[in-house]
Amino acid sequence: MEIRLPYNRGELRAVLPDDFTIVPIAPRSQAAAQNPTALVKQAVYHPLGDVSPPRAGMRVAIAINDKTRPVPHEILLPPVLAGLRHAGVRDQDVHFIIAAGTHPAIPPDEYAAILPQTILAAYRVSCHDAYDKSKLTKLGETARGTPIAINSDYMGADYRIVIGNVEPHQFQGYSGGVKSAAIGLAGAETINHNHAMMRQAQAIWGSYEENPARQDVEEIGAIIGIDFCVNAILNAQKALVWAFAGDPVAVMQAGIPAVRELYAVPVSAPVDLMIASPGGHPKDINLYQAQKGLAHASAVTRSGGRMILCAACPEGAGNAEYVRWMRQPQITSHNVVLEEFARQGFRVGRHKAFQVARDAARIHTTLVTDMADELAHVLLLEKAASLQAAVDEALAGLPPGARIGLMPVANATMPMVLQ
Repeated sequence: MEIRLPYNRGELRAVLPDDFTIVPIAPRSQAAAQNPTALVKQAVYHPLGDVSPPRAGMRVAIAINDKTRPVPHEILLPPVLAGLRHAGVRDQDVHFIIAAGTHPAIPPDEYAAILPQTILAAYRVSCHDAYDKSKLTKLGETARGTPIAINSDYMGADYRIVIGNVEPHQFQGYSGGVKSAAIGLAGAETINHNHAMMRQAQAIWGSYEENPARQDVEEIGAIIGIDFCVNAILNAQKALVWAFAGDPVAVMQAGIPAVRELYAVPVSAPVDLMIASPGGHPKDINLYQAQKGLAHASAVTRSGGRMILCAACPEGAGNAEYVRWMRQPQITSHNVVLEEFARQGFRVGRHKAFQVARDAARIHTTLVTDMADELAHVLLLEKAASLQAAVDEALAGLPPGARIGLMPVANATMPMVLQ
């Protein structure tokens, strides 16, 4: 049979023989909203929870995701901006802030990849820098000891909005809600302390109320004081299916069941070989993002089994600290990565090495990628010449009837093993 997996803005193909058990693991098919503009407008004008509208004369800050998230801003933003104008808020008093977190900063000439040109021409837009302490406002600590420092322009606004998607997240449980501001507009130390909680048992995809990392984010959001949230839920083709707006907590309460209905997939037993894609662009823009697909797919791959991850990674690793840390001479295997990470301590950037090694140490992992050979070698990833070459090599070590999993949208799929 022929298989197809998303890859960058296209797809990869390979052929599998018929003497294996093929296990498709993909989100439920869901048609796109017939009139997404009307759907978003309905959500924005009939918000969930207790929210206060903006008023004339207010300065408004809007947190938006960077280019690593497929947020349909061209659909979500027009009703929000129309509502602001109707309330008497002037266009010059609205500031869009790209919530880059510790991702590489987005230069102005790339803003068009995130926002429509009509918005870029009419509104102020800037990109957050988590490492510039002079542009952060300190807000104390959370109950879990996370020091809170948030973008000063966002905190200086009279009315704060977050725009984003609700989807599975490998250790926050779910993205969406306040996260775009609480992490995306936070300082590096805030993000580092929060992300260190990923090592706790409940910090996994699908966990929300019991998730320490996510609940820490909720507390940060409450301290920031976010007035309005607009979140989309997309199908596997990245088309808008549902939209929720209003109080951020109410949006999450409505969005999470919808995400589970769409993306939670039961799997009868672990597979011997997993062939996965994070979902194509922008989820495979770099390994920093594509690793999330590895994490989700590994959850249903047996220890000692094999993984083929198809991720174009045109921007390489996606984090300079990750690469610098991996270039240490003592880093010679995934097991050494785990040992050194435990010895040297948690830091954002190098944590990606830990996340990759956590799965690659127990599952033989091959990467189908456009990444440079030297970089793949530094990251301890075996690079295949093609998807078919990787498949042929993996099949040679499998017995007839072995289970082969296919996950075309691994970053967003929540596989649930039934045994």
